[in-house]
Amino acid sequence: MTVTDTHRTIDAVWRIESARLIAGLARMVRDVGLAEELAQDALVVALEQWPTSGVPDNPGAWLMTTAKHRAIDRLRRSKLLERKHVELMHELEHQQDDAVAKVEATLDDPIGDDLLRLIFTACHPVLSVEARVALTLRLLGGLTTEEIARAFLVPEATIAQRIVRAKRSLAKAEVPFEVPRAEELAARLSSVLEVIYLVFNEGYSATAGGDWMRPALCEEALRLGRVLAGLAPREPEVHGLVALMEIQASRSRARVAGNGEPILLLEQNRAQWDHLLIRRGLAALDHAEKLGGAFGPYALQAAIAACHARAPTAEQTDWQRIATLYGALAQVMPSPVVELNRAVAVSMASGPAAALELVDALDGEAALVSYHLLPTVRGDLLFRLGRVAEARPEFERAAALTQNLREREHLLKRARACAAG
Repeated sequence: MTVTDTHRTIDAVWRIESARLIAGLARMVRDVGLAEELAQDALVVALEQWPTSGVPDNPGAWLMTTAKHRAIDRLRRSKLLERKHVELMHELEHQQDDAVAKVEATLDDPIGDDLLRLIFTACHPVLSVEARVALTLRLLGGLTTEEIARAFLVPEATIAQRIVRAKRSLAKAEVPFEVPRAEELAARLSSVLEVIYLVFNEGYSATAGGDWMRPALCEEALRLGRVLAGLAPREPEVHGLVALMEIQASRSRARVAGNGEPILLLEQNRAQWDHLLIRRGLAALDHAEKLGGAFGPYALQAAIAACHARAPTAEQTDWQRIATLYGALAQVMPSPVVELNRAVAVSMASGPAAALELVDALDGEAALVSYHLLPTVRGDLLFRLGRVAEARPEFERAAALTQNLREREHLLKRARACAAG
């Protein structure tokens, strides 16, 4: 194996093992920042040694053993040893006997609990949403700071600062490395699901830049969702979110034309939808409903997505049911955005005139002042009503509000169509 091949192998191993490695170390040292440093130290050693010694048979266990040795060395030098880490050091030193066998056992046994603790720690509400997203992708996704910055189109220094501040905030707040107790679980789980879905949405409909989609972010969010569903199998909203992401991700190939232009839902070639993902999504939705979560926010959104997935053609979509589901969603998750989506469903079920009244009622909502989809929807309704002169400025206003170049061009194209009559 060449040095280049070895480096590629190390990169692949890191992607697979980094989250489990950091999670296992964080359980021992009770500090996420320190755990990541130790994991990175082990990675550096691997980069130095594996090109000459070869890739070990169990690279994950090798990395964990190396990181544990680093942890002991670090703790021996630390002034905190006398106060906080005496017992921990004895435990770590004891574990060095037959280290590889014991590491393999810890990788097999408590790893699920460790990953779950890491997810809840990285998504702790003490952090800003932006910090939660960056830290989650770094610790659980194994993405580099550069990769995260590129995905969200922000400077690398900004992401690096968010990650550093996030670790400091967790340490300062003395956030415990644990799964929340029952009374706190619902609120904390909501934060975790929010972060995962934010990552997915940024991949599904990029807020800025020249790409309509960023598939890598969708894939990462879906992977995290599946991991979480395996770790928390009795939580219906976890399965609801996974169902929603599976079904939405099934449309990815049909959402972008060969030239990069967006293809809207009703215009997509449904033969290009991934029916394996649809089946997985429908199964996850069924599981969420059997757990009593049919009216959870994510399960309801998944049920809406399922209406589209089950329709062989756009014309056969059950828009009346979708409008009803949006009504139910508005009850459990009141939001102007939900009401806007409900208006779209009403327009398809009962005609654009009925929906225009609902949209006009949202015109003064502060949350929608800069939301480009409000004028987009209003422009579409006016266009369908034959009021093209009124529709044109709506599409132009929407184009001015969006930061996504592909979407802006699509909206300006619609505006030009209005001008052409």
